[in-house]
Amino acid sequence: MAVVWDRSQWTQAWRTDSLQPTVRLSGTRATTSGTTIMYGRQAGGANQSVANGTSNSGANSGGAGAQGHDKMKIGFCTDLDKSVLVNNFEKRGWHQVNGDDDWHFYWAGVQTCRNIFSVDSGYRMHDNQMINHFPNHYELSRKDLLVKNIKRYRKDLERDGNPLAEKTESNNSSGTRYLYLDFVPTTFVLPADYNMFVEEYRKFPLSTWIMKPCGKSQGAGIFLINKLSKLKKWSREAKGPFHPQIAKESYVISRYIDNPLLIGGKKFDLRLYVLVASFRPLKAYLFKQGFCRFCTVKYDTSVTELDNMYVHLTNVSVQKHGGEYNTLHGGKWSVQNLALYLEGTRGKEVTDRLFGAISWLIVHSLRAVAPVMASDRHCFECYGYDIIIDNALKPWLVEVNASPSLTSTTVNDRILKYKLIDNILSVVLPPDGVPDVRWNKVPSADALGNFELLIDEELAAQDEQQNSSSNAHSKTSKMGSRWK
Repeated sequence: MAVVWDRSQWTQAWRTDSLQPTVRLSGTRATTSGTTIMYGRQAGGANQSVANGTSNSGANSGGAGAQGHDKMKIGFCTDLDKSVLVNNFEKRGWHQVNGDDDWHFYWAGVQTCRNIFSVDSGYRMHDNQMINHFPNHYELSRKDLLVKNIKRYRKDLERDGNPLAEKTESNNSSGTRYLYLDFVPTTFVLPADYNMFVEEYRKFPLSTWIMKPCGKSQGAGIFLINKLSKLKKWSREAKGPFHPQIAKESYVISRYIDNPLLIGGKKFDLRLYVLVASFRPLKAYLFKQGFCRFCTVKYDTSVTELDNMYVHLTNVSVQKHGGEYNTLHGGKWSVQNLALYLEGTRGKEVTDRLFGAISWLIVHSLRAVAPVMASDRHCFECYGYDIIIDNALKPWLVEVNASPSLTSTTVNDRILKYKLIDNILSVVLPPDGVPDVRWNKVPSADALGNFELLIDEELAAQDEQQNSSSNAHSKTSKMGSRWK
């Protein structure tokens, strides 16, 4: 299975005839001499009229019908005081209501969402309601659960004999590594995996590791260690001995990517926005206008700088307090500028391969959690993917945020996030703009805006069925001609 990647258009497709992320500039579809199974393509292709025909009739014939939809006044609710949200909703003629009122569209914080979906609430949503989180989004956004799900996904593929689970010799750790699914650094959950971590650490006593609390974000509680004694000291001070039964808070400890790609001598990461309209079947889109977040201090691996978060953490919530922070551009760079820089310094081929690997990483992280996600049709979710690129141009998944910040730190930031929300609404809503869970969630090419389709398993199944029918018909025709 491989990425078919046109970086200039950020169009992705997935096929089974190869396993390596590769570049093929063949439009929005993969073409091979053999059988091709599409796992994602740009919507609005040859069979889009069929899909839209189904979706339009489904959305408009159900419930109130087309005339009812024309008269329906959409009520939105949000517990986030963000103008990029309210302005987008009001632009569509929606009116704001309270959570206790009859609402159609709710942009909620994660805790509000949990309350709505809790068994105790007894709340039951109707067909014309949508909300911006899946009930158990934490399977992807909690650092420990993300690692657990990816490990299980790889083991399941390995048990089934899937070639995606092929292994090869590892360069920087003992034993082997996954050849195609090696996109998260070696990670352990503490306190549960403490003994396994110590065993791994002692094989590489000069390595650096990064500790993160599982349930926090924006750089809170993160620190680096390069000695076991430092970890033990932290344990004593936190009064939380490493024992699974009595631990108060879980942490993940990951091998630190100490060879990051540097630009101007500074470390950076990528913030990419990924929209999931459904987990079963998986339907996911990548927003083209992601950005890089730079540290304000030049990268330095010396022990004296190990505690300097302005060197190691790219979070804007951390960097904005530094003396070198630039309020004009906010320490950010567009993904398009990054691509141009890399094409100029590394070449187009390796740049295309990098972006293909990023797409591959995102899709398989989503497939890892899809089986355990509660894929409620009332839900969609926009995730903030944080990705580090090392100096060999290999992308690493750092974490996934279920509530990426909508705060604007610069003018460009505000424009980007306003467009992001506008495009999300266009993708997840039916053509008539009225929330309706009976719609099949296949937006037109125009509705995608700055999103590109990463994967649509429903469309892939349709393509596979059509290809099978065409092949069967072709064989029958050939057989008939032989008997003439």
